[in-house]
Amino acid sequence: MKTALVTGVTSGFGKAFALKLANLGYRLIITGRRAQRLEELCLYLRTELNTQVISLCFDVRDREACKKAFESIPAEFAEIDLLVNNAGLAAGALAFDESEIDDFEQMIDTNVKGLLYMTKLVIPGMIKRQKGHIVNISSIAGLEVYPNGSVYCASKHAVNAITKGLRIDLVKYGIKVSSISPGAVETEFSLIRYKGDEEKAKKVYAGLIPLNADDIAEALEFIITRPEHVNIVDIQINPKQQANTYISHREL
Repeated sequence: MKTALVTGVTSGFGKAFALKLANLGYRLIITGRRAQRLEELCLYLRTELNTQVISLCFDVRDREACKKAFESIPAEFAEIDLLVNNAGLAAGALAFDESEIDDFEQMIDTNVKGLLYMTKLVIPGMIKRQKGHIVNISSIAGLEVYPNGSVYCASKHAVNAITKGLRIDLVKYGIKVSSISPGAVETEFSLIRYKGDEEKAKKVYAGLIPLNADDIAEALEFIITRPEHVNIVDIQINPKQQANTYISHREL
């Protein structure tokens, strides 16, 4: 049985990933910041899907918390075959000159540094076993920049650069490195970005049929179920109505 560690599972992509991996027969280590949601998902996975699962509640922005949580993983879960670096967010949607430094730090600390912390903890075991797979959740924002998104886009450009660098550095150990780059997906993403303003969040998807978390989970399934000699570099996935980060055909 393979073991997967997935960050940011308390909503959106992360929850869909956990359910998908459970159905694929993985043993799971799930992490997140919201303890109640984490425990509810853990209970569901155990009781309804008969999954071997443990939950770790911490914030990936906190380097010491990452280390402490990782060191608490019991021996039977210690050999991690798959790391899904999913924890991430956008904070604010204003022009650079109108934005808050705190939002910049939250995005960089979560999207970039959190990914680095978790990857640095997991890869020694993969190197020792000469196998493993890392899947980083990037974004179409990592491929092109759009108005009022400079720092979020920068964070996802960094994810893409790190992913490419990891692939170069780890190829000699037989470790696969992949990414998924979604376009517009309706999850809690926009609600968090607009700091709970539901009206602004709804406008993001007005006139569109956006992707959903299950669409992205299916992309993950495709990546991790290829033959051993195949490594999927990246899957970019958009709604049919979205041409790029800032051009969409909206049927209003």
